[in-house]
Amino acid sequence: MLETRLDDTRITAARSVIDPVFLDTPLFPCDALDLGCALSIKLETANPVRSFKGRGTELVTHLLAGSGVVCASAGNLGQALAWSGRRRGLDVTVVASRFAPAVKLDRIRALDAELVLVDGDFELARDRAVDISRERGIRLVEDSLDLETCEGAATIGLELVDAPVDVVLIALGGGAMATGIGHVLKSRRPDVEVVCVQPLGAPAMTRSWHSRRVVTTESMNTIADGVAGRRPIPEVLADLLVVADDALLVSEESIIAGMGLLLRHAGLVVEPSAALGIAAILENRQRFAGKRVATIICGSNVDPEAYKRWVG
Repeated sequence: MLETRLDDTRITAARSVIDPVFLDTPLFPCDALDLGCALSIKLETANPVRSFKGRGTELVTHLLAGSGVVCASAGNLGQALAWSGRRRGLDVTVVASRFAPAVKLDRIRALDAELVLVDGDFELARDRAVDISRERGIRLVEDSLDLETCEGAATIGLELVDAPVDVVLIALGGGAMATGIGHVLKSRRPDVEVVCVQPLGAPAMTRSWHSRRVVTTESMNTIADGVAGRRPIPEVLADLLVVADDALLVSEESIIAGMGLLLRHAGLVVEPSAALGIAAILENRQRFAGKRVATIICGSNVDPEAYKRWVG
C-alpha cells in the first residue's frame, strides 16, 4: 500500500460526487504529432471551466451548502470553485494576482465570485486568502494541500488505469494533479512511469523533489502561470516523492513550441501549462522514443492576445 495522504476508497467514491461534465474525458492517439513516440492526449478542457480543476472543487463544495469559501488561485482553481460554489449556493471569494491573465479573472467575475486582487504573485495571494479565511471565519481551500483537490484530480488516474500507456506526463505546479494521478497509477498500474514537468522559470517543486526537501525560490519567470509557485507545501512534496518517477524542467521556448504543435497537429488551443508534456518530449526525444506516452491537457484558459504573440 502506498504511504500517501490519499485514500483509494475516497477516490473511487469521488466519481459519484463530481458532476459528470468533468468525468470520462477523451483519451485519443495523436498520430499527426510525430515526436518519435506513440503519443496520446488526455483532454481535460472540454468542460465549463476549461480545466481539470472542477474535479477537485466539486468534492470541496458538495458538503458546504450555504456557507462561504475562499481560495487563492492563478485563475483555474478560482473559476472551478466559483462554478461549483454557485450551483450549491455558496459565497465564493477568490484571491488572485492582478497580473493573472484577464480571461481567467473575467471568468471568475462572470461566475459571481468575489474577486480580490493583490499586487504580487500567487504566493502573496495565498497569504491574503489565509487572512480572509480567518477574518470571515470561512473555509479556506488550499490547492494541493486539501485532499479534495488531489483526490478529485486522482479520478483522472482512474480513467487511465486501463489505457495502453508506458509513461504519463503531468504538469507540475502545487502538485494536486501529479500526486492524485500518480497515486492511482502507482497503486493500480505500477508499470506506468509517472513523470512530472515544470518550467525552468518556476522550478521550486521540481528542485524540491530532486533534493527530497522543500526548496523555495525568490522569484518566478514563466508564461506558464498555472504552475508558477515559489513555496512548495511539505505534505504535498512527501506524497510526490512516493508516486513520481521523475520530475523534469523545460524551457519557455519548448513550452511555446509545444503550444504551436498542439494547435497545428491536434487542433487544440491550450494555455502554457497544458503544453509542458509536449515540451518535455521535445527536450528528451531519446528518453521517450518508441514508448506509449500520454500527456494531460490540463487547461485552455489563455489570453487571446498573449497566445497570438507566442504562437502566431
